[in-house]
Amino acid sequence: MTTDSFPQRLPTLDRLGVTDPSNVSSSEVVTEWLNAFSAAITQSDTAAVGDLFLEDGFWKDVIALTWDFRTFEGRKDIKKLLDARLVATGLNELRLLQEPLNGPVLQKVYHDLVWLRFCFGFTTKHGKGTAVVYLVPLPDSKWKAYTLLTCLNSLTNFPQKLDPFRNGETDHGSWEEKRRQETEFSNNDPTVIVIGAGHSGLETAARLKYIGVPTLVIDKKPRVGDSWRDRYKALCLHDTIWYNQTPYLNFPPTWPVYTPAAKLADWLEAYASFLELDVWTASTITKTSWNDSTKTWSVEVNRGGRGTRVLTVKHLVFATGSGGRPKVPDIPGKASFKGSAVHSSEFKSAVNHIGQKAIVVGCCNSAHDIAQDFCSHGVDITMYQRSSTFVISTESVAAMLGTVYNDDFPTELADTYNTSLPWAVVRRLHQRMVPMVAETADKAILDGLAKVGFKTNLGIHGAGSMSLYLERGGGYYIDTGASKSIIDGDIKIKNGSAIESFTENGLQFADGTELQADIIVFSTGYGDPRDFMREVCGNEIASKITRVWGLDEEGQSAGVWRYCGHDGLWFANGNLALSRFHSLHLAMQIKAIEEGILNKADIVI
Repeated sequence: MTTDSFPQRLPTLDRLGVTDPSNVSSSEVVTEWLNAFSAAITQSDTAAVGDLFLEDGFWKDVIALTWDFRTFEGRKDIKKLLDARLVATGLNELRLLQEPLNGPVLQKVYHDLVWLRFCFGFTTKHGKGTAVVYLVPLPDSKWKAYTLLTCLNSLTNFPQKLDPFRNGETDHGSWEEKRRQETEFSNNDPTVIVIGAGHSGLETAARLKYIGVPTLVIDKKPRVGDSWRDRYKALCLHDTIWYNQTPYLNFPPTWPVYTPAAKLADWLEAYASFLELDVWTASTITKTSWNDSTKTWSVEVNRGGRGTRVLTVKHLVFATGSGGRPKVPDIPGKASFKGSAVHSSEFKSAVNHIGQKAIVVGCCNSAHDIAQDFCSHGVDITMYQRSSTFVISTESVAAMLGTVYNDDFPTELADTYNTSLPWAVVRRLHQRMVPMVAETADKAILDGLAKVGFKTNLGIHGAGSMSLYLERGGGYYIDTGASKSIIDGDIKIKNGSAIESFTENGLQFADGTELQADIIVFSTGYGDPRDFMREVCGNEIASKITRVWGLDEEGQSAGVWRYCGHDGLWFANGNLALSRFHSLHLAMQIKAIEEGILNKADIVI
């Protein structure tokens, strides 16, 4: 059922017909609800389970019941889920979690929206997981679930090789040769090839390695981390350190809140070394073929002067970024332009353009960063705004993330809370929050931008940057300083008229004006994430792949970290937070397939 099947309303106190329930005993409410839920689960009474939810309630699952990323809305679809998967999954051993950070807490989200959040642990036939429940009050003093998340954390018989499961053997001089042979795959082929040694590829490889799946990472660049190192010099993460931690190896406490791209590149190189990941750099895949009978790939790898290897593997994971090939608009007259015109992926630094004139086409994060780089070097810079842009300050983003992503909160629990609400609910919450931030904390910035003609919006559905990121992969700016330069006139703005053509000295617009430039940077995004996969696997395989990125009808990311339409082929895309969390879920799916636990054909809901 789609997330539009019910009125898009939050369970406000007025809608529920209740007054503020602040005096309730959280522990009593939770115990009563969980006892009833547990009894219904034990008896496989799916109708009774459904009755514990609001009529328009949600059940969100991350590979615990469905081996997929699914959201079920409404009692009818929740019952359908449980009828199909409750007995097969063996959901059992429900137990309330009562640590200070995951215990029951009554949250007043807005003045008219109150819910009781709590967590419980559970087991299935094959694993252990965590559930997060949000209860809301009803007039009869009963509480029902508005949303419930079930998220698988581990496979019972195949735990991650951490802490008590780590290697306990002593080594007296064989480690280096052992690592050489492991990295070369001298005695065996890997089970998985990950294509791309950026953060998503390395984190996926780490999850697979420490769940016992031999994995090789292949990257065409000379060094691990070059996917970040080779981008424009001014690039710095716009999210905080706590949001961007890497699995198994946290940044040290001296690490800056906002990480420069070059520093992150060096971290990833060290990360691959410390976690003993097997990486072939300066290598490209030159040929692949899929054997549908054996469910294996034959992969030919050119190792860049170190010979060619043909490997037989079970899975290919494409970790080549959230976009495909760079997109540049087809503008007439480019051959006549005497200056330089490049995509943002090719741009390095404004230091080479001091004393010149520049145009940046686009208004996303990278466009603002590059425009600010030009501005900081005294370049005469104009930003061409093709359409309105959502703008939010880094302070506002940090405040929102900081409720769970901070020094005092375990990252694993923060990730669970961060994914606990279905997108339909997150969207409704953001539709309230985003205008409030725009009218309070960020009002001065947005008013200043409006005065100089920079056009802003509130994002898709008025839900801010998260909707734009998940649905489009861009179209917003988390302000790290460029907005002030725009307001002060140091970065000039051109909008309201389409680009008509290149001229010898710049760009001609439909309104008859011309902007002169020595360099034009097109920060105009990237193509389909399937582009690289199509080049490697061919059109026949690519034709079977579902949409990759964007949201499906249930509000889940399409084709990423989950089955994408073809056996043995996966996509690992997303920012550092998404990659950290969902790389584990992708690794568990692959491990379950390899151990005979998971057969997609058996799961029909």
